Amino acid sequence: MSASYRIFDVQLIEKRQISPSLVRCVFSGPQVSRMKLEAPDQRIKLLFPSAEGQASPLVNGDDWYRDYMAIPKAQRPVMRTYTLRALRRERQEMDVEFVLHGDGGPASAWATHAQPGDAIQIVAPNADFAGDSGGYEWAPPAQMRQALLIADETALPAAMGILEQLAQQDNPPRVQAFFEVPVAGDCVSVAQFPFAEVFWLPRDVGPQQLHGTLLLESVRRRVTIPDSARAEAQSLAENSLGGDVLWERAEGACSFYAWVAAESSTVKSLRRYLIGECDLDRSTVNFMAYWC
Repeated sequence: MSASYRIFDVQLIEKRQISPSLVRCVFSGPQVSRMKLEAPDQRIKLLFPSAEGQASPLVNGDDWYRDYMAIPKAQRPVMRTYTLRALRRERQEMDVEFVLHGDGGPASAWATHAQPGDAIQIVAPNADFAGDSGGYEWAPPAQMRQALLIADETALPAAMGILEQLAQQDNPPRVQAFFEVPVAGDCVSVAQFPFAEVFWLPRDVGPQQLHGTLLLESVRRRVTIPDSARAEAQSLAENSLGGDVLWERAEGACSFYAWVAAESSTVKSLRRYLIGECDLDRSTVNFMAYWC
């Protein structure tokens, strides 16, 4: 039986600067024809060179994670989670978008310095797996007519993918979106989404702001929640993926649906406000703390 996720060997073929803080890397390789995309916020793993500078030595097998953990720590590839931004199986191409912040981390450093022809390994959903590979949260009910998207720059590729998917519908739902980004130049055009009210929140405009402050302030002032999506006397106990990483998935079937993804403390503050103060039914909203 095929595994739900597998190792893909790819090469960088193109880099496109989308905005001052965001670059799109286009990867290609014959194995990409066996990759699949389940949802616009599909999570994948990128395996960057180890602390000693060694490229990932993994081969595709029955249990890639077991093989990964078996590598001595010093030689083990650095693994980071990203969004599969686009997949063109017939052309054996896939896109990943990186937030650039210099050499401050292995992923940003790689994306900054990588050149076409550079090889990398990616763990992604396997098209040979017949079931749902998982690794995503965006799964709105059929009756959704109003959506709320809240994201910082780390989650922006997934959020934009969600808008693109909704735009393909004959009658898209009304969307309210709050996007916090590092600089004003990151506020890309969203004219192709007339069904969406998008609030761009660049941190370099006005007084210096801590990460997430603009998101919380703007949501407090502008968010619109229908009465049908409210529920009183809810517990604020948090679900997590272990440690302090908050991760909750919407399980309700309401005409309202929300997707919140950002830095950990920001997500926790937004959750306290939306559920604790606005009485938003927690079954209608996904909360994802992307990084700490």
